[in-house]
Amino acid sequence: MAGVSVSTVSKALNGNGRMAADTRERIKSLAAEIGFRPNALARGLLSNRSFTVGLLTNDTYGRFTLPVMAGISEALVDHGVSVFLCAIEDDPELGKVHVDAMLDKQVDGIIATGKRVDRSLPVDLAGLPVPVVYAFTEGEAGSVTLTADDRHGARLATEWLQRIGRKRLVHITGPREFASAVERAEAFREVAGSAAPVLHGVWSEAWGHAAVDRLWNEGGGKPDGIFCGNDQIARGVVDALRERGAKVPEDVSVIGFDNWEIMAAQTRPPLTTVDMNLKELGREAGLMVLALAEGRTVEPGLRKLPCKLVIRESCGGGDRRD
Repeated sequence: MAGVSVSTVSKALNGNGRMAADTRERIKSLAAEIGFRPNALARGLLSNRSFTVGLLTNDTYGRFTLPVMAGISEALVDHGVSVFLCAIEDDPELGKVHVDAMLDKQVDGIIATGKRVDRSLPVDLAGLPVPVVYAFTEGEAGSVTLTADDRHGARLATEWLQRIGRKRLVHITGPREFASAVERAEAFREVAGSAAPVLHGVWSEAWGHAAVDRLWNEGGGKPDGIFCGNDQIARGVVDALRERGAKVPEDVSVIGFDNWEIMAAQTRPPLTTVDMNLKELGREAGLMVLALAEGRTVEPGLRKLPCKLVIRESCGGGDRRD
């Protein structure tokens, strides 16, 4: 239809090679007119790539995986790379089935992500014939691994409470068995002082409520600033304070962690919280697995991405992001 060679059509559609501008535009217009699409399988055979990346996760609830996946997809779409998600629960056999399926489909790489940074997925990803990048889960020794910087996020929250004039600070957080809970508590005390109270419990609204009951029943000076280990705990804290007649933020400022928007936005008042930048973490993971698939060098090791503080009414501030 175009009256030119196959190679000229290829160059025109791929945006390379030298030819007259009107020839290139005519070829593109004809391709659009007839609905021509390049054969992705044939392209893959020529380039030895499938232009697909697999994403493995045991976070079936999607609390952490969905923003990570959004970042990965956003980073790779402009490179013509698609992402497909496989949920492996905590089942090693199911994990192996999905990894084998990814390899059968000749994925260019695999990104592993999970629901906590100090646990690996229940499947062996060492020694695979494709590059593997770990995001928000524990990676193999010598791997490329990305996580949020929990210490940075905790410092942001604690320093903000001090900046707005809060003096009696308390940290209510999750179990000591979680590395993230330990790191956030240590960073809190680095800023608030080694004697600042830290209460460990579970990651739930019920624990936040119970922790406030404990603090108020102990007598003595009540906190005027509470930093919570996640948004669920913070919501329980806010509810318990309201029941005791303590106004948020006039009497007590409250900060959460995660910026789980469905939780933070529906808290009354809306919750100031730490955002782990999981979408950006996913974007970085996507670009790294792409670089490895293209044969470029990526230094192995752990990379911690900074967090940001999202200020809402529970601290008395307006809605803005630092």
